[in-house]
Amino acid sequence: MAKLNVNGKSIDVTVDGDTPLLWTLREQVGLTGTKYGCGVGQCGACAVHINGEVQRSCTIAVKDVKASDKIVTIEGISRNGTHPVQQAWLALDVPQCGYCQSGQIMAAISLLRKKPQPTDEDIDEAMTNICRCGTYQRIRNAINLAANGGPKAVSTGGRKA
Repeated sequence: MAKLNVNGKSIDVTVDGDTPLLWTLREQVGLTGTKYGCGVGQCGACAVHINGEVQRSCTIAVKDVKASDKIVTIEGISRNGTHPVQQAWLALDVPQCGYCQSGQIMAAISLLRKKPQPTDEDIDEAMTNICRCGTYQRIRNAINLAANGGPKAVSTGGRKA
């Protein structure tokens, strides 16, 4: 048995210690927003935040996660889609198929925490997730929009509504 802190809740799970965190979150905890993409940490569809850092959950064994580690999944970002990154994604119709987008959003939020006003070069360097549909320009535009206060700030002339 392992104790996890997921989206602010302490959860006991019964899994083998070598089970990837991704599968524990999806199968044991029931949080399916974190997606399986490649299984080797390359694509980023499985991105979550652990202690505020974006991590690829398919490569992290449950035994390597401490009970004190704070895990945040896409479901824990906001209860009603009000996070500025989520709002920017919606405003610019970023998703095409949408499969990779929860991981993209998790990576974008992590980037904006570290660099609230990133340059396009910063975005290109930080956003290493793979999008099979090629929505990279829309992703970059949405990150820039979120960095500048989100859709509401833009529609009110830069003033937050």
